[in-house]
Amino acid sequence: MADHVYATMRIALLGVTGAVQFGLCLATLARHEYRPAWVAVAAFTALALVTATCGIWVVRRQPLPPSVVVVGTVIVLIASTAASAALPLDGHFREPDWSFGLAGWHLLLLLLDRVPVLLTASAVHVAANVAQFLLMGVPERVEVGAVGAVVLATTSVQLAFVVITRMLARSAHQATEVAAERDRMVTRVALAEQWEQGQRIGFAGQLGVTLSLLADLADGVLDPRDDDTRRRCALAATQLRRLFAESDDVPDPLVHEVTACVDVAVRRGVEVSLAVSGTAVPVPAYVRRELTGPVVAALSAARTRARVSVLRTDDQVRVAVVADADVRVVIASSPQVEVDSGAYGEHVRVEARWRRTSS
Repeated sequence: MADHVYATMRIALLGVTGAVQFGLCLATLARHEYRPAWVAVAAFTALALVTATCGIWVVRRQPLPPSVVVVGTVIVLIASTAASAALPLDGHFREPDWSFGLAGWHLLLLLLDRVPVLLTASAVHVAANVAQFLLMGVPERVEVGAVGAVVLATTSVQLAFVVITRMLARSAHQATEVAAERDRMVTRVALAEQWEQGQRIGFAGQLGVTLSLLADLADGVLDPRDDDTRRRCALAATQLRRLFAESDDVPDPLVHEVTACVDVAVRRGVEVSLAVSGTAVPVPAYVRRELTGPVVAALSAARTRARVSVLRTDDQVRVAVVADADVRVVIASSPQVEVDSGAYGEHVRVEARWRRTSS
């Protein structure tokens, strides 16, 4: 936005500079006599060439190249000094002195976005013109006052243009920050709504499975003494507990959800050991669901003992479960998580792996 402001203000400066040079200064140059005249004409032509060269980039709203800025500034200062030297004896800071104000507009056009350099070049420009005025002889106090008024009036208008541009650029920057913060807020709200909707769908789906299980138990369709029914109840309880843990705000969500699954198994009388290695790494919620799926299935099927391990490295996250289960636990792999499972005698081992580089 700041670049847009400077580009727009440079277009306005280009118009002002062209209007002043060809609308006012050209008539002044033709109306008065300069000695030598060719110096004044050459200075006028050089300033016109600077304006035309800057216009190549300004009309396309592109920043001026550093080489154009440096060479143009030098040409403006030299042309202004030469035009001032060609003035009549009593022409300094009066009507014949067309170059003083015009050179200031050229410096603005070149150095609008380089304020320290602009102030330095303007000071050199004013000092050079004042020095030439003083070299013409000791001025009277009235002349000094008139010169001061001309310098103050000219530089005040041009510096006011700089101040306005800076204020507009600052306001544009603030507006950009406000808009960016508003966009971030909208994004956060949308993500929160999406997460809430996902949670509702997950809870609804899990509760639907659990309610049907409870209905079958209440109707006598399922026998609570049957081992398969107990495993189904244990699986439903573990899934619900893991789902509740997903909503908690904790520093390490993955370990928190695994611990929730372990707690359900411990309440059933299963002896569970949990080992965690590596520092916490950010894991998306949908990936955590697939990583903890083997934990839920294996712990719900465990009879008396299970061992759970969580390993985090720089490039992957692994969750493994070994349990003395009656059934073989098989969890399907997904594009995000690879799962290996197998039976070893009376024990079942399941491992889920998520490679962070592929997320």
